[in-house]
Amino acid sequence: MITDAMGLILADNRRIQLGVLTEPRAIAAIPFAGRFRIIDFTLSNMVNSGIKRVGVVALTKYKSLMDHMGTGAPWDLDRMRQGLYMIPPYINPITREPDRTDAQGVIDYVKTGDQRYVVISGSAFVTNTSYKPVINAHIESNADLTVLYHKDGQFDGPLAMAIELDDDGYVRDLMVDYPRSTSQKYVVGLIVISRNLLLQLLTEMMARGIADFSILGILENYKRFRVQAVELEEPLLRIHSVASYFDASMQVLDTKIRHKLFSIDRPIYTKAKNRAPCIVAPGSGVVKNVLASDGCAIMGHVENSILFRGCVIGRGARVTNSVLFQDVQISEGVVLDHVIIDKNSVVKMDGRLLGQPGFPIVIEKNAIV
Repeated sequence: MITDAMGLILADNRRIQLGVLTEPRAIAAIPFAGRFRIIDFTLSNMVNSGIKRVGVVALTKYKSLMDHMGTGAPWDLDRMRQGLYMIPPYINPITREPDRTDAQGVIDYVKTGDQRYVVISGSAFVTNTSYKPVINAHIESNADLTVLYHKDGQFDGPLAMAIELDDDGYVRDLMVDYPRSTSQKYVVGLIVISRNLLLQLLTEMMARGIADFSILGILENYKRFRVQAVELEEPLLRIHSVASYFDASMQVLDTKIRHKLFSIDRPIYTKAKNRAPCIVAPGSGVVKNVLASDGCAIMGHVENSILFRGCVIGRGARVTNSVLFQDVQISEGVVLDHVIIDKNSVVKMDGRLLGQPGFPIVIEKNAIV
């Protein structure tokens, strides 16, 4: 059933940086869980919720994102009407330079749609849920805004938006990055708003010269409008730092979490790449609690780790508690523990990289170590 709402995904965030992992790509394009990108979860949630028009806002480093999304075919968004829209930086017609505000591009996208509501999502989290209950709650309550929150307690990271609710479930207070907040309710990064109200807010932004269009920028109007809050009950993995990305990746190795994230009823779609099945060579050693994608060749010891497509683990190598991106080559005798290695990198023979819980070592893309 098609939902009377369009989707809008904010693919990058100036306040959230993951070091060398976000240098070549927007946060939404960061690889996750062996075969996917972070944006795959939000895109799939929208499509599974009946949203057939989705715009993706990316101000910087969006080449990787465009290569991954393509025409939107994996998400059934390659359509003659509606479908997937990339909203790049707006080009100033006078100076011919990119405008640092994304408001004008969003206005153009929203105006050309005929849906009554807009579901706006950030890209700093991973979850598998249906947005239909949130949209229905918004429509039934006649609220101006509806925000999704999760009771995951206090967490240390940028844009930690804690909310307090009144007896009717409406936001009465909003605290951002406040370490002493007593609230256990934190904004997920997804809101539902009417198309007309969003256009009004965007027009005000343009008139006031406000350049940053964000979830926080909209929620700061909670005193002007009636902002309803709806709880997300499914597992939520927040990604706001290298440590939180590593922790979220390790949580995917938990069978209960993995089955919640990859539900049969709500599949997660991604760009397909045809490769041979993963091979575990005879005499390779222990291979335990490993999420290995197609094209991998394992000839060493691998434990509690995630291997993306095409990873090669040499004989005598020992890889534990690590995340290896696509086409990483681990030579013979290498020892890795608590390490994140970006794609197309090589660790030479007998190398040792030993991180610590909470402080993983991160190797950049195309590196030779």
